[in-house]
Parts: sequence; C-alpha cells; structure tokens
Amino acid sequence: MTEYFSYKTAMKYLDFESYKSLTRLINEGLPTITVGKTKKISKSAIDKFMKDHESSKVTTKRV
Repeated sequence: MTEYFSYKTAMKYLDFESYKSLTRLINEGLPTITVGKTKKISKSAIDKFMKDHESSKVTTKRV
C-alpha cells in the first residue's frame, strides 16, 4: 500500500461510502496534499487524525 492516497482510496481505507464523510474530516482538519490538480491524503495523516480524535466515551443502548 502506498503512503499517499487519492481521495477515492482514502475513502476505501476509512470505509466511507460517500465523499461527504471524507469532506467532513477535511473540514475538521485532516491535512491534504495538493500537487498541481492532484489531491492526496497521506496514510499516516489519516491514522494520526483518527487517533487524535478518538473518544473514550462509551454509550449504552437502553432496552
């Protein structure tokens, strides 16, 4: 696997089905790389972003 993902590959890595979810993360600070007209996201940036935004909050569903 490469270090730099296209948006489509990043979505697969994150298990997202829509660009809207990826765009939300980018708007919240996920760094992107632009070279010319090509936009990429590094795997390590995704991993770090997700780790930094982990929540230890546990919710339970009442039945």
